[in-house]
Amino acid sequence: MAVRKLRPTTPGQRHKIIGTFETITTNAPEKSLVRGGTKSGGRNHDGKMTIRNVGGGHKQKYRVIDFKRNKEGVPAVVKEIEYDPNRSARIALLYYVDGEKRYILAPNGLQVGQKIVSGAEAAPEVGNALPLQNIPLGTIIHSIELRPGQGAAMVRSAGTFAQLTSREDKYCIVKLPSGEVRKVLGTCIATIGSVGNSDHALERSGKAGRSRWLGRRPRVRGVAMNPVDHPMGGGEGRASGGHPRSRKGLLAKGFKTRSKKKQSSQYIIERKKK
Repeated sequence: MAVRKLRPTTPGQRHKIIGTFETITTNAPEKSLVRGGTKSGGRNHDGKMTIRNVGGGHKQKYRVIDFKRNKEGVPAVVKEIEYDPNRSARIALLYYVDGEKRYILAPNGLQVGQKIVSGAEAAPEVGNALPLQNIPLGTIIHSIELRPGQGAAMVRSAGTFAQLTSREDKYCIVKLPSGEVRKVLGTCIATIGSVGNSDHALERSGKAGRSRWLGRRPRVRGVAMNPVDHPMGGGEGRASGGHPRSRKGLLAKGFKTRSKKKQSSQYIIERKKK
């Protein structure tokens, strides 16, 4: 996939860089796999705002994605590559031989008409899903489970990939996109290949209005507030700020917030790179 820069015919077009959508083969989603949804605007069930800077945005329908890949041994054909407004990656519509239809994340190189399958006996080819213990060392993977049967929890955004580096007993050692190296049970399922739409990181919205279409409202900087509103507020002119911290006073930009007693720390071999 590539990106295109538009002619600066308007101020909003001048800095706009968007994808070409050349890999997308249809405009209409599969009706049986689409669910309606409502937006909360950042409010909880009492109507109280619990998340700031959220609201508005274009109406979106949710596409039900198969993150579990639990139809083992049943071949499927890739029917369409589609756009999904709920995620940065593209999605692929699969037609299984038994008549069922499912969406999966579309990896790089997946083509319409290609056959894919999941299960321990599947070949380690792009789009196939296998337990980590059955995947050859050094393979590029994505959509990785943390617990068997839970469904893919890691490496799901556009252009990301992890690498299976080694094995220790019943665990497999995986290097994640952040640089973190951790153990994952060998019975957890992962998909071969990297997530598609890898040029998503090169896109630029060009104007604030595109953020509003995505449901993001304007955000006020802490240093622009009064001291009563933010720890970094106040001061004459620009003589304000101090050590970066959140609205509630929690230190940011370097201060470690991860609990030392967190149960999953025992599986992390090397922390993510700064």
